Amino acid sequence: MRTVGVEEELLLVDRESGEPRALSSAVLARAAKDIAETSGGAERQANDYRDPEEETFEKELTGQQLEFATQPRTSMDDLMQEVVRWRSEAARHAGDLGAGVAALATSPLPVSPSINVGKRYQWMEEQFGLTTQEQLTCGCHVHVSVESDEEGVAVIDRIGPWLPVLVALSSNSPFWHGNDTLYSSYRSRVWGRWPMSGPTDLFGSAERYEERVSAMVATGVLRDRGMVYFDARLSHRYPTVEIRVADVCLDASTTVLVATLARALVETAAREWKAGRPPLGHGVSLLRLAGWRAARSGLDDALLHPVTMRPVPCEEAVTALLDHVRDALEETGDLDMARKTAMNLLEHGTGARVQRELLERTGSLGAMVAECARRTQAT
Repeated sequence: MRTVGVEEELLLVDRESGEPRALSSAVLARAAKDIAETSGGAERQANDYRDPEEETFEKELTGQQLEFATQPRTSMDDLMQEVVRWRSEAARHAGDLGAGVAALATSPLPVSPSINVGKRYQWMEEQFGLTTQEQLTCGCHVHVSVESDEEGVAVIDRIGPWLPVLVALSSNSPFWHGNDTLYSSYRSRVWGRWPMSGPTDLFGSAERYEERVSAMVATGVLRDRGMVYFDARLSHRYPTVEIRVADVCLDASTTVLVATLARALVETAAREWKAGRPPLGHGVSLLRLAGWRAARSGLDDALLHPVTMRPVPCEEAVTALLDHVRDALEETGDLDMARKTAMNLLEHGTGARVQRELLERTGSLGAMVAECARRTQAT
């Protein structure tokens, strides 16, 4: 069974005002000893691809963010437990400093992000200017194991049309600098400002993928391979395909749904490749439109059907995804959970809808953020 690992970026906020706080270095300092002790005592699975000594919490681009990464898991129950655990630990360490963590993909309140110290981040700020300074966005990246780069590229060529549905399911960023953007996932629009981000044309082989990446780095616009921000890419650190389209999700169960569907997409695509079935072949222009539609709509309006690229009710697009990966979900025992969680989101709304409902109820963005921080720690 393929392993799945998740990276989540959390927003550090004042527990009362909800304003983002640049405390990542202080939180990491408080967490370092605890994480080292926890990692040292944990048993390592035979198929783990992460270094067991690697710290769980990491610094991100801005001081208002904190990232954690799970170990690779085969059981979605285990993945859920780990996501909940590290969210709780992040909240505990931030709480020692009078702050909290919120699983929000953008800051609802106005903020002037502070870029973290480090040669890489400073280079990005000098190279990209305002684009870097405004990148206070929190995503959820899913790593799914693959047998080879060739299989990985075949997967990337085949999953692109389905990724906008993951954007819609995970949508959790309706506000930006105090304003309702009218989007469900505005984070994905801000992230799209990077010139090396977004969907890709078909590669056809690992060799061509490598040629494209090398050519991009050779332009000098990118500092290195780690800045190839494709929607789905070969990880430069692990033997995985890394799917990078999702917002960080308000509820941990949505995170696990995204990871579950990501693994099923990878498995389904790998089988199609081995069976000689070609990719759908939608060009980048259509994939960008599908991504925009998903970011705008979330699960509150129409989406583009991944096969036809025609507008359909969001329920139909979600059902099409579940049907597409049904065999893979059944074999891992995840079909019932995936269907139930997806239907719950369709009925009750994603994080974006929850944020808007909380704002309407409380009348205050700060109170809304505070409630989201509470929910982040509780789930």
